[in-house]
Amino acid sequence: MKRWTAICGIAEIPLLGARRVQRVHGLPVALFRTADDQVHALLDRCPHRGGPLSQGIVFGTAVACPLHNWTIEFADGQARAPDQGGTPVFACKVEGGLVFLDADELATKALDLAAPLAGPCRHAAA
Repeated sequence: MKRWTAICGIAEIPLLGARRVQRVHGLPVALFRTADDQVHALLDRCPHRGGPLSQGIVFGTAVACPLHNWTIEFADGQARAPDQGGTPVFACKVEGGLVFLDADELATKALDLAAPLAGPCRHAAA
């Protein structure tokens, strides 16, 4: 049984946009709002190079990563072919204009995934 926790009002997620949800541990979760007011939740990390999906373009049932335009499906978090890979999907629901996420998933899911390292080069410690 899921323990739902209220995150925000649906109006706080831009239409065809996203909102980030910080977690105590792990990478943020991105909430996406489609043109027909459906809300979906994915880990805010593209499976390709770790780009912030919350900054991508929402269209139809997917989001395009802002870095390399990979398209990630909301239903299963998988990249559209020919790309391969996926990002974790989080259970969410909308009731009474409020968006809810599963509290247990927020606390435990995908904690092993790290933010990408940025910069022109990475050197090993000497």
